[in-house]
Amino acid sequence: MRYRWIARAGLALALSCAAAAANAQERITIGTGGTAGLFYVIGAGMAEVINKHLPNATARAEVTGASVENIRRVSAGQQTFGFSSSSTLYEAKQGEKAFQSPQPVAAIAYLYPAILQIAVVSDKVKTMDDLKNATINLGPPGSNSAVLAERLLTAYGVFNKEQARFLSYAEGTKAILNGTIDAAVVLAGAPTAALVELATQRDMRLLSVEEPRVEKMLKEYSFYQIYKIPAGTYKGQSTEIAVINDPAVLFTSEKADEKLIYDITKTLFTHLDELGAVHAQAKAIKVETATQTPIELHPGAKKFFDEAKK
Repeated sequence: MRYRWIARAGLALALSCAAAAANAQERITIGTGGTAGLFYVIGAGMAEVINKHLPNATARAEVTGASVENIRRVSAGQQTFGFSSSSTLYEAKQGEKAFQSPQPVAAIAYLYPAILQIAVVSDKVKTMDDLKNATINLGPPGSNSAVLAERLLTAYGVFNKEQARFLSYAEGTKAILNGTIDAAVVLAGAPTAALVELATQRDMRLLSVEEPRVEKMLKEYSFYQIYKIPAGTYKGQSTEIAVINDPAVLFTSEKADEKLIYDITKTLFTHLDELGAVHAQAKAIKVETATQTPIELHPGAKKFFDEAKK
C-alpha cells in the first residue's frame, strides 16, 4: 500500500511540474488585421516562426481591425506586439487624429513598403495634374489610403472633394472598368492583386509623383517616404514609377520586457528565409532597413539591431 501511495504521489508531483512548466511558457499575441489582409498573413507567419524557434513561448496571430485597434490593445497590455502603418503609429505616439492622448508605444521594425498607387486607363489622364477634374476613388472612408490620397492630391492642387469617391479597392477597380470613375487609388505592396487584375483587362497606367512637388508634404508628414516601383512590376509598365510610401511597421508597448522583445526580434530576423516563404511581400523585410521607423525603437529591438550591425 505504501509503495502504491508513493507512486501516486510521484505521479501527482510529475503532473504538477508539467503543469507549472506549461504555465511558465510566455504567451505572445500578435495584433494583425482582417484574415484577407497582408497584416494577418505575415503575422500568422511570424507566429509560426516564434513557435518553432523561440523556446518556452507560444505565439498566436489575432484578427483585429488593424492599425488603430492594434495600437490601443498593445498600449493596454492586451497584446504583445502588432502591425501598424507608419503614419498611424506616429500619430498614436503624438496623441493625434484617432488618439486623444499619446500612446505608450515603441517600434520593433520597419517591415515592408505600403505604397499609394494611382491607376488610370484613360488616355486623357497622363500626369497627376490631369486629375484636377477627375473622379477618383480614394479607398474606404477614413482609411489610410483616403487620408494619404487627399494629402497628395492637395499637394498637387488637384483635390476636389465633390469628385472624390470612397469605395473599397475591388469596387474602385470595377468602377474604373465601367467608366464611372477616372482613377482608382490602392494603398498596398506592389504588385497588388486588384491592379494586377485591372492590368490584364485594360491598358492600365500608374501615375508617378515628382519629388519637388511633394517635398513640402514630406516635410509636414515625416513618416511618409518616396518609393520607386520597378519597371515591369505590372503588365505594360515599361518605366519606374515614383510613389508615396506609408510603410508597415511592427511595434510593441514601450513598457514591454526588454529581453522578451530582444528575443522576439532576434527570432524573427534570424529566420527571414522562413518568413519570406509566407508571402512575396515578406521578402522585403530586411535587417538593413528595419531601423527606419517613424518612432523610437524599443530598447530590446535596438539591442538586437545594434548587435546585427557589428
